[in-house]
Amino acid sequence: MSAPLNVNFSLERNAFGQLVLTDAEGIRHEGVTPVRANPISAPLEGIALMSTEGHEVAWIELLAWVPAELRALIEEELSTREFMPEIQRLNTVSSFATPSTWEVETDRGAASFVLKGEEDIRRLPGGILLIADAHGIQFMIRQLSALDRHSRKLLDRFL
Repeated sequence: MSAPLNVNFSLERNAFGQLVLTDAEGIRHEGVTPVRANPISAPLEGIALMSTEGHEVAWIELLAWVPAELRALIEEELSTREFMPEIQRLNTVSSFATPSTWEVETDRGAASFVLKGEEDIRRLPGGILLIADAHGIQFMIRQLSALDRHSRKLLDRFL
């Protein structure tokens, strides 16, 4: 899946750590921000590079097609903006009535959060679950079937 992409822009960081895109006409766009079109279902496809005014200055169809040095800058910037821990195991739930406190293991370590209501658990296509805690932080379960039996049993009470 490594089709060449005719990249008609360059990308670098300025002295302030912001991304600077120089387009084919030589126009510099300071402080561009990468934004995923489908951050959960297709995170490596359809990435827009947006100006500080909110205008798209470049479009990347597939991140794998971008040269490695540009891809590294884009991925680094995306990682600083996106925070969505992926739940790998549910350890305990304080109550099956909401609000309840959940103790979980994520890809970023142990976490504890409060689920205000069952409506804060959203089902997405492909079996993905998004769980918003009381502070608005989104936790993701990418594949329900990948959870262990104990975790699925606890989660079933809320679905």
